[in-house]
Amino acid sequence: MAKKKTVNVAMIGAQFMGKTHSNAWRKVGMFFDLPVQPVMKVMCGKFPEELANGPKWGWEETSLDWEAVVNRPDIDIIDVCTPNFLHPPIAIAAAKAGKQVVCEKPLANTMKEASAMLAAVKKAGVKHMCGFSYRFAPAVQTIKRMIDKGELGHIYHFRAAYQQDWIVDPDFPMVWRLKKKHTGSGALGDIGAHITDLCHFLVGPISEVVGSMRTFIKERRIAESDTGITASGKKAGKAVKMDTVDVDDAAVYLAHIKDTDTLATFEATRFAPGRRNYNSIEIYGSKGSVLWNQEDMNFFHYFNRSDPGTLQGFRRIHATDGAHPYATNWWPTGHIIGYEHLFVHEFAEFLSCLGTKKVTYSTFDDAVNCQKVLEAVEKSTLTRKWAKV
Repeated sequence: MAKKKTVNVAMIGAQFMGKTHSNAWRKVGMFFDLPVQPVMKVMCGKFPEELANGPKWGWEETSLDWEAVVNRPDIDIIDVCTPNFLHPPIAIAAAKAGKQVVCEKPLANTMKEASAMLAAVKKAGVKHMCGFSYRFAPAVQTIKRMIDKGELGHIYHFRAAYQQDWIVDPDFPMVWRLKKKHTGSGALGDIGAHITDLCHFLVGPISEVVGSMRTFIKERRIAESDTGITASGKKAGKAVKMDTVDVDDAAVYLAHIKDTDTLATFEATRFAPGRRNYNSIEIYGSKGSVLWNQEDMNFFHYFNRSDPGTLQGFRRIHATDGAHPYATNWWPTGHIIGYEHLFVHEFAEFLSCLGTKKVTYSTFDDAVNCQKVLEAVEKSTLTRKWAKV
């Protein structure tokens, strides 16, 4: 058998998303038949202590100098999973160096920066993917096919809620995700971006929004360590320094879908006690409805109006058998997959399209369209009026 062509990957970022992406790069060639085989060449971190994970996560080398790595002639793909404010300089430098670029969402902190990133990859003519990983759940892919085939009929409502609770405790310390200069916005950009993209992917582009945002806890103690979603340090008290939270803890917005009468509603919050990572969608159409949530990601619920009255009701569909996208690459029917597998699917799509004009993943174009919505929600919150996207 002929040896597969290899592509060398460099990952910039060595915390939560770095670990997740490392797992995906390791697994994708094992479970998917790809035209190219990724080689985990080098992992870049900000701090020396982060680099200790490199070999354990599967990387051949580690580095503290992302600029040098981006310009290495032996690197083919740059994977950016740093805090948001570092996305633009790294992705733009990677594009200028002729590298294919993978970048976590949201693409940038501002629309101006996101547009510059899109312009850079277009000018360089490189492949570009933004990490909207929830598109790649087998259930979501199945729902997409159902909608495209007209099986739900005319879509009346799209409803999405991404709810978490990890900062409800007022003693939870300050992390970079709560500072505007590092993250752009809070729940809106972090998790609101995901449900906005799911709306675009499943039912169509948003044309206008009206929204409201809230910051419930306006000061937090400064952390001694910070990974973005976890932190440590002394509890609040006289000797503890405090810092101002200048991003939203929660955002809600109502939207119209372009060229349709579909109504869409969104909630993104980190203040929903008991909701650990409850990313949920509900779609209601003239022929039927579907419901899905990430905490029960291997299943979705389907209501078909054409069923006889004696049998009508929501069916619970198991999305891990061979009838569903990606399922045959994993385990026998009924043997469920998890959160980390979505990134494997995402990278499989990206690698499968290298060297072709085909695109089966979320691009920087999609990310810019998402960023436009986030910007409009912030504008609407300030003006207390509808904002065009």
